Amino acid sequence: MSEKALSPAQHAILREHATERPFTSPLNDEKRDGDYHCAGCGALLYRSHTKYDSRSGWPSFWDAEPGAVATTTDTSLGMVRTEVHCATCNGHLGHIFPDGPAPTRARHCINGLALEFEAE
Repeated sequence: MSEKALSPAQHAILREHATERPFTSPLNDEKRDGDYHCAGCGALLYRSHTKYDSRSGWPSFWDAEPGAVATTTDTSLGMVRTEVHCATCNGHLGHIFPDGPAPTRARHCINGLALEFEAE
């Protein structure tokens, strides 16, 4: 996938590891069937059947497409967290927490600006 033109806010999130304010992404309330792609390169990351309302303020998924995301340890802000990023372009997406629903018990807490939604 090729690099896509990013807005300043998308660049801050995907390339500089920023975080959008909670409850600001329209994708937080997206209920249609479809696919979620990386806003940085267009790679398929998540499908709507794995999305759920975590009430965290960010779009949340209990799993990603196989091989679509990678993780690193994030020790910023005095915490130890699992950062999730696009496996194709390495764009920062958000974090994974161990408080999600079955079957994975994972909560991929993703910045909406890091995603592009394609309805079915």
